[in-house]
Amino acid sequence: MRLETIIGLEFHVQLKTKSKMFCACLNDSNADEPNKNVCPICLGHPGTLPVVNAEAVNMAMRAALAVNCKINAFTKFDRKNYFYPDLPKGYQISQFDKPLAEHGWLAINFGARDGLAARLDDDKQMKRIGIVRLHMEEDSAKSIHTPEASLIDFNRGGTPLIEIVTGPNMASPQEAKTFGQELQLIMRYLDISDANMEKGELRCDANISLRPEGDQNLYPKTEIKNINSFRALERALAFEIERQTVLWQEGKPPTTQETRGWNDGKQETFSQRSKEEAHDYRYFPEPDLPPLTFTEKQIEQTRALLHELPQAKRQRFMAMYGFSGDETKILTETRELAGYAEQVISELKNWLATVDTSGTEEEIWERNKKKVIKLTAGWLVNKFLPLLAEKNIPLMANKVTPENFAEFITLVYQNKINSAAAQIILNEMIVSGADPSHVMDDKDLGQMGADDDLGAVIKKVIAENPNQAVEYRAGKEPLIKYFIGAVMKETKGKADPKVAEDLLREHLK
Repeated sequence: MRLETIIGLEFHVQLKTKSKMFCACLNDSNADEPNKNVCPICLGHPGTLPVVNAEAVNMAMRAALAVNCKINAFTKFDRKNYFYPDLPKGYQISQFDKPLAEHGWLAINFGARDGLAARLDDDKQMKRIGIVRLHMEEDSAKSIHTPEASLIDFNRGGTPLIEIVTGPNMASPQEAKTFGQELQLIMRYLDISDANMEKGELRCDANISLRPEGDQNLYPKTEIKNINSFRALERALAFEIERQTVLWQEGKPPTTQETRGWNDGKQETFSQRSKEEAHDYRYFPEPDLPPLTFTEKQIEQTRALLHELPQAKRQRFMAMYGFSGDETKILTETRELAGYAEQVISELKNWLATVDTSGTEEEIWERNKKKVIKLTAGWLVNKFLPLLAEKNIPLMANKVTPENFAEFITLVYQNKINSAAAQIILNEMIVSGADPSHVMDDKDLGQMGADDDLGAVIKKVIAENPNQAVEYRAGKEPLIKYFIGAVMKETKGKADPKVAEDLLREHLK
């Protein structure tokens, strides 16, 4: 029997507002001491009244629009009742039957390699994942278990959350991972959450079931918790597919919903409890909070605040600049990096116009664009970013301005410096923030060309190697590489290899 996989995901995203969801406490769950950012409201003292954080609502609306959800004109809060030590009120303020937003979707590239395929603009590889709902709620406190006791830190209690629930539309662990990575990127682009899974700012639960191929029924699902990375998400789903496949093959498919945890050390899931239904939580409207209503004008005003989102930016980078899929993936990983790259390109147009006067700025740019973009991408992706990572320097704290990086690329493009010298110069720029031309002059790293003293060096090298010169003239063509190497050694790597080769061939006639 052939089986197919059905996967749905639930994400909790911590919003980075200044204060908590329903009180004025500082929203800092990683404070330097436990139970520091607390008050009677988030500790659930009797008689206290919550107040909705307007900025959290605005952030949630932006997130909803970014994933193509319809924002409901009327929404309300509900009490989700369950007992657990990290829930001081005995209930969580959440949303049930009237969520903030519904009926959305997010397109992913299901032919992706590590989240993106080489052809990011290939519509045939795009798949829409339905988003059932997006709602607001408060986070619970944090439980800390030691051999001696269980401790609770209420700094996290009341942190604003949005929960995003997808439809059962994913058919593989890779699709689930890709969806999660894209959602994380969107949250960061919107600047509403840092969405760091290791810090709990983005948390994911996965729902999975199998069914016979062609069967349209949905069978009891298994929920997987304790997932703290996208790699863990992919592996947990892969393990669960294998486990459930065996059950189906033995004629004992799951008959009830179950919650399982993921053990990253053992790389396996383990049973925790039977899965709760909505009625188990005894939802009822939150009496201390009024409903929220939104006009179409308010929704459109919020939509106007959205930044260019990752998918649109990727498509534009490839269409406008000609970056490859792999280059685009890296250069759009953050809004800041994408902005830096675009500033470099803008400055490059100006630099090229100063060194080439054979037309208008646009004509010069169009004539050189393809080669310059390829050169820029190579140095940004393969040299500059790895150097920053090696030195543990954040992009926005680095000393290399976009203008100086553009000047550096211009020097390389004009063959004023060779690759070895360029790496020395770039490293110095990162360390000191110096102008690349100044570094080139100060360290005497400029490349020797035909107009310099290269001709004299060529004559000297030929004179010092008479036997090889005779052999070359007799037809031993590969010896040209020997002479180029000798020239590079004589000039300490400063000669332009292409110019050196041309001059050598001319003098060896």
